[in-house]
Amino acid sequence: MADLASTFLGIQSPNPFWLASAPPTDKAYNVNRAFEAGWGGAVWKTLGEDPHIVNVSGPRYSAIYGNDRRVIGFNNIELITDRPLKTNLDEIRQIKRDWPDRAVVVSVMFPMNKETWAKYVPMIEDTGADGLELNFGCPHGMSERGMGAAVGQVPEYLQMATEWAKDAANIPVIVKLTPNIANILPPAKAAKDGGADGVSLINTINSIMRVNYDTLTMYPSTDGMGTHGGYCGEAVKPIALNMVAEIARTAETSDIPISGIGGITDWRDAVDFFALGASNVQICTAAMVYGFKIIDDLTDGLSTFLDDKGMTSVAELVGRAVPSVTDWQHLNLNYVEKAVIDQELCIKCGRCHVVCEDTSHQAITQSVNGERYFEVIDEECVGCNLCVSVCPVDGCISMRHLADGVDPRTGQDIPTEKANWTMHPNNPMRKQP
Repeated sequence: MADLASTFLGIQSPNPFWLASAPPTDKAYNVNRAFEAGWGGAVWKTLGEDPHIVNVSGPRYSAIYGNDRRVIGFNNIELITDRPLKTNLDEIRQIKRDWPDRAVVVSVMFPMNKETWAKYVPMIEDTGADGLELNFGCPHGMSERGMGAAVGQVPEYLQMATEWAKDAANIPVIVKLTPNIANILPPAKAAKDGGADGVSLINTINSIMRVNYDTLTMYPSTDGMGTHGGYCGEAVKPIALNMVAEIARTAETSDIPISGIGGITDWRDAVDFFALGASNVQICTAAMVYGFKIIDDLTDGLSTFLDDKGMTSVAELVGRAVPSVTDWQHLNLNYVEKAVIDQELCIKCGRCHVVCEDTSHQAITQSVNGERYFEVIDEECVGCNLCVSVCPVDGCISMRHLADGVDPRTGQDIPTEKANWTMHPNNPMRKQP
């Protein structure tokens, strides 16, 4: 079987699945249970210098559900640790002694002055922790105090704080990036320029989940008032993958190691992150929703996948999909695909016809010889994949490749000329091939 042993920034762990900095890593009790279940590592919940962190004593979490009440999106307004610094440091030290083969990284958040970093980083390093993760991504509570995302959104501040951490640390420093920014590349570049050994992303996304339909106040609330929180869970994975891939495929940042975070629930999600450039992954929401035993599915599934692909380690998977990611203007406009319906699998629900008729290109017929029957009209199909996306039967509708360069609606060659695309001034790091 494939070897899942992981080395990230020289930090070794028996598998590449770490718990992200969050409530599941708030204390030794939780981390012990996680390691007993088989997790490869944990990033301790964020430590700070403020001894007066007070969390709300009402609802901190809320969720968005699928039709089966499965959690697909999650929101939290919890702050960094509200436990004494000494208690955390003592427990980190004990965990590392009890579990020397597991990765123990400590998330930290300090004000923007060098003296504070110089004071506390050695104290944390003295626990035997394997690395530091600089929390420059928290979008609520701490950002109002000039920390978290307030630093991560300003590349100059991020680079400065990273340099302070690196000056004080002898262990690897990971910078956790905020997704609440228009372009992930400038902060990633700033982390690299500040000397970071790696980056982790994404942190949570600014969000308000809904309102209370009885009181018409936001939900959840504390004594009638609410605030935006951090959005996470399965729903954020596409956003996270895009940002990971942007860093991995851009020349100025492609050499910085990435720890992938955001919506990882099963082994397939992990494969997505690895193939798009992450070297390991961190997980929080899925553990909070399903418990620590999900590690069995993660490790078994990933190991089986690697075996099926003839790969012997996760390292062989890392970055495999990155060369296939490009900018729109470089796509092959001569390539043509059309939808095809497998009539043996079709349950005659008609969803493909309805969505194509109402919102797409009227390319699916219905009711042949008085029976419910659906078929694609090649001449009208533009290969948009909408019917594949809404079909409730896996594999019933698929896309097939037609000869390059011929438009079936006209029989004419598709022009090969491309528009005169120019580099956007707000994205100076993207280079034309």
